[in-house]
Amino acid sequence: MNRPFGIRAAVGLALGAWVSMSVAGLAATGDWPSWRGANGQGSVVGGRYPERWTAETVTWKVELPGKGTSTPIVSGGRVYLTSPLDGEDAVLAFDLDGKKAWEARVGSKSDPKHRTLASSCNASPVTDGTAVYVHFKSGNLAAVETDGRIRWKVNLTEKFGVEKLFWDSGTSPVVVGDVVILSRLHEGDSWVAAFDRKTGEVRWQEKRNFTAPTENNNGYATPVVVDQGGQPAVLIWGADRLTAHAVSDGHVLWTAGGFNPDGTGFWPAIATPVVQGEMAIVPVGRDDRAGQSRMFGVKLGGSGDVSTSHRAWKRQDVGVFVAAPVVAGGRAYLLRHKGEVVCLDPATGETVWTGTLPKATAPFYSSPVVANGILYAAREDGVVFAARVGEKFELLSENPMGERIIATPVPAADRLFLRGDKHLFCIVGPGK
Repeated sequence: MNRPFGIRAAVGLALGAWVSMSVAGLAATGDWPSWRGANGQGSVVGGRYPERWTAETVTWKVELPGKGTSTPIVSGGRVYLTSPLDGEDAVLAFDLDGKKAWEARVGSKSDPKHRTLASSCNASPVTDGTAVYVHFKSGNLAAVETDGRIRWKVNLTEKFGVEKLFWDSGTSPVVVGDVVILSRLHEGDSWVAAFDRKTGEVRWQEKRNFTAPTENNNGYATPVVVDQGGQPAVLIWGADRLTAHAVSDGHVLWTAGGFNPDGTGFWPAIATPVVQGEMAIVPVGRDDRAGQSRMFGVKLGGSGDVSTSHRAWKRQDVGVFVAAPVVAGGRAYLLRHKGEVVCLDPATGETVWTGTLPKATAPFYSSPVVANGILYAAREDGVVFAARVGEKFELLSENPMGERIIATPVPAADRLFLRGDKHLFCIVGPGK
């Protein structure tokens, strides 16, 4: 999931190459190794994915031991997800036929503030194919081998103090080269840090403390991996600023501001930016309040303060709240809080078309994904929509699952995986 409801060692040129090759390899196998997939854009090209189904005709479903809102990942023929288990934070592994392979407990759990929409495990896992890296509200950060053995674990609350957020921790970790990167933006000492993938030791920690209006310094967005002159970097969104940090040592490459010139408060960074080519598409504000959602296009690269020089476009008439944008086929898709789907040109920010999903009192907290031209969007009440997108919007189906869904749908291995409050569902694509 990646939302509040849920809300320095040198690496060198080889690391940039490793990132490109590993992402390409994961995408080729049909895996979904992180919250926004192998390409970080929330989309996958190719494959066979379902257009319609019912809760009664799913391929399989398994009951989960506790309520979780994190998004599952798929790698090497296994589905991994985080869940509470008998009062502990746990990682569960399932084969693609729904059979549980193993469970691993990593420490005592912490209950969420927002018990309706959140859980003790809001952050989604990530894998490099050798281990699954997980983060929980309790502060537990761990690496679990793909056979269920604990490689290492550390408690960030014990190490750095309590995370002071209005809602619940939701930022997911990302893997880049031989480090796991996590950001912690809150009403306290904020930072982005890299942890050694093999040992869990802190490689570097870069402070990230800005003065911002009330709640705006709370960050729930996940770091976004980008290329900066042939070297890997991560974008961090929060406190009304977008910053780029070198993966080698965490130092700030550039900073962009000016997203909130009126100083409006209670605009936490929830929806994660997405990148298309050399453009970062940055969601600002909140779409659950009239006139308070914005979208910005920021060109990547540069150095120092690029607030003016690299701003490509801005929109003050459209935006999102919790659901992150998705990029597919060179276009960006926004899922607005009440179900409007907006297709944007990432280069200009101009609207290509708009579509509307069937309305209900329930909003959308789950982020959309696009698989081979089909957009999947899960509404809070458990209704999952499939719509064909591209040149136009075509609603294909409305599929009630019978339980609340906050986690993002996962298209992988010609299957669609849905994680609800109580079950993990699998729907096999046609012809599989």
